Amino acid sequence: MAADVKATMIIYLDPSVQFFNPVVKGAKDAAAQFGVDLDVQYANNDPVRQNDLIESATAAGVDGIAVAISSSDAFDESICAAVKSGIVVIGFNNDDLEGAKGNCRQAYVGMNEFASGYELGNRMIKEFGLKSGDVVFNPREIPEASFAVARGGGIEKAMKENGIKVETVRAGLDPAEAQNIMAQFLIANPGVKALFGTGSVTSTVGAGAIKDAGVKIPFGGFDLAVEIVNAVESGAMFATMDQQPYLQGYYPIAQIALAKKYGLTPTDIDTGQGAFLDKSHISSVKPLIGSFR
Repeated sequence: MAADVKATMIIYLDPSVQFFNPVVKGAKDAAAQFGVDLDVQYANNDPVRQNDLIESATAAGVDGIAVAISSSDAFDESICAAVKSGIVVIGFNNDDLEGAKGNCRQAYVGMNEFASGYELGNRMIKEFGLKSGDVVFNPREIPEASFAVARGGGIEKAMKENGIKVETVRAGLDPAEAQNIMAQFLIANPGVKALFGTGSVTSTVGAGAIKDAGVKIPFGGFDLAVEIVNAVESGAMFATMDQQPYLQGYYPIAQIALAKKYGLTPTDIDTGQGAFLDKSHISSVKPLIGSFR
């Protein structure tokens, strides 16, 4: 199909983060199918750069912007300005913590982060008999990022309802550094009863951190990567919450095209429904990992 719609996709991290490979693949597939001239940009975890990218796309007069809203405050003005200029803006992967009430984006495509954290927390409590007075560890790559606040908040709610204390640290985005930080915390706190990864980095290195610390505790987390799939299959990781990143790339670009070509109103899409993957379910998604690397 001829590319008669222009769209910019803005990812808040950098190209080295494996999680976004299937996101970009989904976006490119949608662009080819619906005739979209797609430009993918990375903000490298810099809110100033991300605002600059939003403003540049707006000034260029693109038809649509797909943007990961990794902060509930930092991008409000630039996104509202884009919408007021007639650009279709779809949030993906991360949303404002207040949803549509907190940001002008016209739709959000992604996981309900808080609900997913709450579900994982409750499943871990039930599976491993976590009880009042226990302490669990929930390291967060970027604690102030909306995904960490929401997912961590869901985990904390489940724990609080059962009298369980949650400890957290900033783990960062470098896998080796995150693994070391997590292992050192576990060594210093031998009474921790469970580990919860918050994002792709902490979930990727969690099994290694537990091994480095020489402890045996249950571990659950989020997202998909080769290391995460292998950990779930081997039993080193109880389960992961898959937010289906391919769909987070595909649907925003498809909706931008449909809105511009046919006037269809963008709509929220929850890509995390039923995406709890333990050992009995992980094999069904394993073939996807290699295809997106």
